[in-house]
Amino acid sequence: QLNTFQAVIAYNDEDTYSIFLYPEGGLQFLGTRPKESYNVQLELPARVGFSWGDSDDPKRDGLFHSLASSEQALRSLERESNAGIPGVWVFHVGSTEHVEPGGAQGAAPAVPQSPPEPPSPGTASFPHPVSSHTAMAQRPSRGGPALLGFVPGRRDTQEPRGDGGTGQSFSANPSSYSSGQHGVGVEEDVHFNPDVFTYSAASRETCAQHHGQCSPHAFCTDYAAGFCCHCRASFYGNGRQCLPKGAVHRLNGKVSGSLRVGRASVRFQDVDLHAYIVGSDGRAYTAVSGVPQPAARALLPLLPLGGLFAWLFALEEPGSENGFSITGAEFTQSLEVTFYPGGETVQVTQTAEGLGPDNYLSLRTHIQGEVPFLPENVTVHITPYKAVTSSGQREYVVAAGTANQTLSYRLRQNITFTGCPHARPPARQRLSVARAFALFDSHEHALRYALAARIGPAPGDAENPGVSPCHDGSHTCEAPARCQPGVGTEYTCECAAGYRGDGRGCRDVDECSEGLSQCGPFSVCLNVPGSYRCECRGGYQPAGDGQACVPLAPPSDPCEAGRHRCAPGDRARCLSRGDGRATCECLPGYSGDGIHCSDVDECAESPCHPAAICYNTPGSFSCRCRPGYAGDGFQCTYAVEGNPQHLTPCQHERMYPREVPPGPSPVGDGHVPQCDEQGQYRPLQCHSSSGHCWCVDAAGQEIAGTRTAPGTTPPRCGSPEPTERPPSMCERWRQSLLEHYGGSPRGDQYVPQCEPSGDFTPLQCHGDSGYCWCVEQSGREIPGTRSEPGTAPPCLPSVAPPSVRPEPRPDVSPPASGTFLLYAQGQQIGYLPLNGTRLHKEAAKTLLSLHGSIVVGIDYDCRERMIYWTDVAGRSISRAGLEPGSEPETIISSGLISPEGLAVDHLRRAMFWTDSGLDRIERARLDGSERRVLFDSELVNPRAIAVDPVRG
Repeated sequence: QLNTFQAVIAYNDEDTYSIFLYPEGGLQFLGTRPKESYNVQLELPARVGFSWGDSDDPKRDGLFHSLASSEQALRSLERESNAGIPGVWVFHVGSTEHVEPGGAQGAAPAVPQSPPEPPSPGTASFPHPVSSHTAMAQRPSRGGPALLGFVPGRRDTQEPRGDGGTGQSFSANPSSYSSGQHGVGVEEDVHFNPDVFTYSAASRETCAQHHGQCSPHAFCTDYAAGFCCHCRASFYGNGRQCLPKGAVHRLNGKVSGSLRVGRASVRFQDVDLHAYIVGSDGRAYTAVSGVPQPAARALLPLLPLGGLFAWLFALEEPGSENGFSITGAEFTQSLEVTFYPGGETVQVTQTAEGLGPDNYLSLRTHIQGEVPFLPENVTVHITPYKAVTSSGQREYVVAAGTANQTLSYRLRQNITFTGCPHARPPARQRLSVARAFALFDSHEHALRYALAARIGPAPGDAENPGVSPCHDGSHTCEAPARCQPGVGTEYTCECAAGYRGDGRGCRDVDECSEGLSQCGPFSVCLNVPGSYRCECRGGYQPAGDGQACVPLAPPSDPCEAGRHRCAPGDRARCLSRGDGRATCECLPGYSGDGIHCSDVDECAESPCHPAAICYNTPGSFSCRCRPGYAGDGFQCTYAVEGNPQHLTPCQHERMYPREVPPGPSPVGDGHVPQCDEQGQYRPLQCHSSSGHCWCVDAAGQEIAGTRTAPGTTPPRCGSPEPTERPPSMCERWRQSLLEHYGGSPRGDQYVPQCEPSGDFTPLQCHGDSGYCWCVEQSGREIPGTRSEPGTAPPCLPSVAPPSVRPEPRPDVSPPASGTFLLYAQGQQIGYLPLNGTRLHKEAAKTLLSLHGSIVVGIDYDCRERMIYWTDVAGRSISRAGLEPGSEPETIISSGLISPEGLAVDHLRRAMFWTDSGLDRIERARLDGSERRVLFDSELVNPRAIAVDPVRG
């Protein structure tokens, strides 16, 4: 239950007016039970009144006036008025020392003890004391600021009415505003008309209209003047953004700035900031990487950079709220720090931009100003602190060896956010940081902060019993369980929302497989730690409730409608991208950007046979054999009396010499090969003009190492005549037995079987008896291998086969110099140069070490020299440049379960990948945009994928 009212202060150079509005139904409770009552049935009535206004703590401020303290008087506030409009109370606040109310000289206004009756025109109302903007040095006993009732319609009748009694005066102190309180600023308007005050509920916002602004884990509540969102049990936040209690959270952001450190000026742009939050015990770890020296080390004392996250996610004591419960994920913190004794001042602005996928909070930070210089060999120790207000003094110790120096800085900060205007503002609280660390990791060039914080009531606001283990971190609850305080030092461990267990060991609940999700039709449920996510299938988009999916309105096809800028259809084609846009590409035989296409002269590359003529045509070409030759133009043969002659390659090469790049080859520099009588290449080839000689194989290719210089003895070419090898042991034994048996052994006589190479056949059998056994290389029987008739033992060859190495195909050119192979192996992506058709293993190296990743698919964009890969451990797709020091960039991090195969289309600047967990194939632009599903049916564990960029 909440009580709602509005207060406005209107003023000009001469007068100040206070206006109060109590809307109908705005007061929902008229009493409260104090914290000290425990089990006693005690309820204190609410009071409407005013304090002296000269203390930072409104609860301890002296009482100046009590206007209403009974249920009847409180309920009358919204029905009655001193301005003629029910619920509206208007007062003129004066500051004169002498007031003449109702003809009684020097009398101060009387103080009523219950709301007055509605005044009649022309009469003054009872005064309603409020703070004046005029400050007084001390509290006088008489003649203080006068509070005069205001009568609508008659500004000249502003006299107080009293009964001659003496009222209490008070001193106002406008500088006593505390950061833990809420203030209202009213812009001055010189045209303000104090005679007209209206209130209308016709434009009141309701949950029925705006429930979509609430988090899926929140409920909406209507109030008298509007609505508010509130997180459900086991979640916390401001209602618009809610996070599971006790869960681990992550935060990503960018840091930019311009700093002066000593005499050096340092600028940095969009360096990375990452934070890891353990919500179960209020720990916050922050890392800022990439800030150049000397600024990175000089920022060590600036703990508020990470202190923001300690306040946001501090462990909440009963009845208290951390920063995220108040602001949610959209706010701006403005911070000013002045260092002493040097007086250096730095301003920090941190802007939270909402929650992203997997509840990642996004933050932008800007730092500008001057910070003290810190040498390289020092460390910084942060003193634990407690804070109630938004400003204060912080101390830190700079240690260098055995010398320590205690320094300090003054902190002023302000956080701007959009809260619920109809909810009760939080009471004053105290942030207690029990542990705080700051260090600079020179190896990773990272600035790190670590804090452990809890938030509770400010001193004096509540009794402070013994500290619960939940608050000092001594509990034994395991993340993601949360510690629930009990009586005294007792506590229980409860699993956070989305987890199941006894609290000391919690496991994630798979809402998708257990049917607990609320994903609608045409959607896919994806389980995430502590929750789940609904994603629409291809061709559907999320509905207004964030859970159901509705069909996408099919975009018009600009190619079919003729709304494109492509060249005419005989030169280019229009390709619809499926999103209402189109791309143009030239047809084969034309070149250009698809909007302007020009004919390609294919004949310039001599695609036809040397005995043919090439004719270029628009978008194509044709080849025609010269007179006296027959063929299709790509292959032409010499014709004798109209009959084509079948020539060998050597004869064909002699008759139709080819133009090839000069070099040491059988056909280079105009060489005409020599053929033998059968038309085959002669083993020895010599150049007719240079005098070089060399040997060739049967295909006419030069044999490496055989070329001789002019004037020297030509090499000896051709294979030598085969020599007859001597008979082997097996062959001699076999021949001896055959001669012993007279050349025709009987069926019961054994004769050894030999291989063509002369070795014993591994399996030997005895005539027609059917007995078989295995033998060694020497022919001796291997014990235990003899088998019965009808079965044969499995025998292994006793002689290893000759090793055969792969040879490059003669019709394929080896890769050019500088070609390399990219490969993925676990957490690494490697680089392996090629030396012709061989691997240059000595020059291999690791390009990227991706700790915690499992790289599966990999491809290369040759236009921008970028590597793309899939990571099944991180469920992501990333890329990085080949240049040294290039940082990996994650381009797709959601909607993936097991991304495996990956292919890049470097012509259309797109990539394609498979997901064996979702059984689908998707595509996107190379920057991760324009993502869409291509196939999601009749696929089972799709893995490898390839793309043909030329054919599209």
